[in-house]
Amino acid sequence: MESTLKRTWAEIDLDALACNYRILCARMGPASRFMGVVKADAYGHGAIEVSQTLESLGAAYLAVSNIDEARELRGAGAGLPILQLGLTPADQTVWTLAHRITQAVWSESAAQAFSREAERAGGKLKIHIKLDTGMSRLGFPCDKSGFDESLDAICRVCALPGLEAEGIFTHFSVSDEDSESSRDYTLLQHARFAAMLEALERRGVVFSLRHCANSGAVAGYPRFAYDLFRPGIVSYGIGEQAAALGLRPVMTLKTVVGTVRELPAGAAVSYGRTFRTQRASRLGVLPVGYADGLHRALSGRWQVWTPYGPAPIVGRICMDMCMVDLTGLPQTGEGDEVEIYGPHNSVNDAARLAGTIPYELTCAVSKRVPRIYYREGREVARELLLRN
Repeated sequence: MESTLKRTWAEIDLDALACNYRILCARMGPASRFMGVVKADAYGHGAIEVSQTLESLGAAYLAVSNIDEARELRGAGAGLPILQLGLTPADQTVWTLAHRITQAVWSESAAQAFSREAERAGGKLKIHIKLDTGMSRLGFPCDKSGFDESLDAICRVCALPGLEAEGIFTHFSVSDEDSESSRDYTLLQHARFAAMLEALERRGVVFSLRHCANSGAVAGYPRFAYDLFRPGIVSYGIGEQAAALGLRPVMTLKTVVGTVRELPAGAAVSYGRTFRTQRASRLGVLPVGYADGLHRALSGRWQVWTPYGPAPIVGRICMDMCMVDLTGLPQTGEGDEVEIYGPHNSVNDAARLAGTIPYELTCAVSKRVPRIYYREGREVARELLLRN
């Protein structure tokens, strides 16, 4: 690797992504097709390269959060249909139409705004109706108190000019949790989804694409496959459910030992002097910090994996650097590669120690960290997102 890149970098294993894709497709069956969720820069893995790989593998759809993410993919030549899941302003409808983007619709008023803009542009906007079955975030309410009103509203939305109601979907809130109450709630959410589909069908409103299986449902409820399934974090081999399914981590975050310091007993290390050496110590300074995505909450809790074993982080993680104790690893020296997250050092464990979820840690890997893409052990692409 070029010396200018050999600071902190993320290695993205496209073979692992392909392996995960095949495992998930086999799990969900041939009647259901893969919607690749690539929002948040593909959970930190790089949306362009991930999307291109998924398209080459035969994925049916991509999903993003917002119009800027959709712009990035279309600008890079993505040919698959793209679903915008988030709150897109209606005044962006002309661009959405021109670039064949599908829009999630969460309310009748939003649908009316999209309809007006699509009519004005002389186009037909594909939409997917979002049902709120218990997430209480976006969508037409499907609980008892809101069911009938939502049924009527969805029927009106599907009759609006300028709109093509292609799909309908919902999102599970606890499908990745294994408690009895969580299982019951997921089943309740699915029952509400199925009931709305049935009620709409009785009104003559049918959809060619129905989807509800997120990562948790793919792992725990594969019978909820429908026409599409949309695994997020498990596609990248992250999370306890991914490990149980035999999925492989796609990202390895690495850095190097930048320099080695010999310190006496009693030396204070880093901001706040929260750590003092208990003996004469050998500390490595690594060029990675919270500005790269190594959460400060991992200070004194996490370790990196050197060629000779683990080295604990000591003192507070700084913006651009952190320190690790190499006293027990005399072979480790300047220039040695170390793994922050990866096959030896699970991001799942790091998230647990930080009191968060692994999604947050991979999404936090910042734009200044180059992504280096590998296939069959060879570098095939690199992504350097800072301007020259």
